[in-house]
Amino acid sequence: MRSPVTGIVLLISLFVVVIFGYSSVFTVDQTQQVLVVRLGEPIRVVTEPGLNFKAPFIDTVISIDKRILDLENPSQEVIASDQKRLVVDAFARYRIKNALRFYQSIGSIQAANVQLTTLLNAALRRVLGEVSFITVVRDEREALMLRIREQLDKEADGYGIQVVDVRIRRADLPEQNSQAVYQRMQTERAREAAEFRAQGGQKAQEIRSKADREATVIIAEANSTSEQTRGAGDAERNRLFAEAYGKDPDFFAFYRSMSAYETGLRSNDTRFLLRPDSEFFRFFANSAGHPPAAPAPATPKQ
Repeated sequence: MRSPVTGIVLLISLFVVVIFGYSSVFTVDQTQQVLVVRLGEPIRVVTEPGLNFKAPFIDTVISIDKRILDLENPSQEVIASDQKRLVVDAFARYRIKNALRFYQSIGSIQAANVQLTTLLNAALRRVLGEVSFITVVRDEREALMLRIREQLDKEADGYGIQVVDVRIRRADLPEQNSQAVYQRMQTERAREAAEFRAQGGQKAQEIRSKADREATVIIAEANSTSEQTRGAGDAERNRLFAEAYGKDPDFFAFYRSMSAYETGLRSNDTRFLLRPDSEFFRFFANSAGHPPAAPAPATPKQ
């Protein structure tokens, strides 16, 4: 028969074996890299996921994230090369490429964020302080972000960190400066608009004056031409009248009288106080226009 003491010893031995076994193994997740530390001294780094072994009780496992991490940087004021103040809102992405160096120099993600924030602000001031405001906000932002990333990555390499990307969300003037710039731009645009209106008014006046001058010249030339044409017509009319009068004076006199009748005797109740034997009515009494013959004097009776 087995002694109860033997059973207790076996149970204790099994328990010790379980504890030793549990203390000698560890797992590495796909998103982690593990630093094995023995009595405070790092001995190896495990980057591959899976089950691994360590010395129980004397080895410590420190997990370090190997994913790409975000660094949110608070807005900073930077002075550009043209002495304009800029409010720059930037962020960075990084990963830990050397777990041993990271553990020995910084030790934690929180401390790394603090250190990288300081380095990022310094890089922003160095790079953006060498260029003008327009270059930052419009012309070369991509190139500037690349330079900032390179400088930050070079400085972060001593901490076992690789900077993957640096982005500038916003680079603008401070609020009070923005209002002043906006008002100055508004004033400048109003001045340009007034200048354009003045130039347009001057141009319109020049075009109007030119048109009036050309109209005056055209009207004067037209009047001159009409007077010349009228004079030529009158001359031709007079010539024809003279020629007709030379050919048949009686007919010409009759025609002139008929024209006078047509002009003088209108249908609007024209009235004349003339003698019946007046020269004006001579064609009324005789179609030839001659006055009627006077009657012969009577012979006295014997």
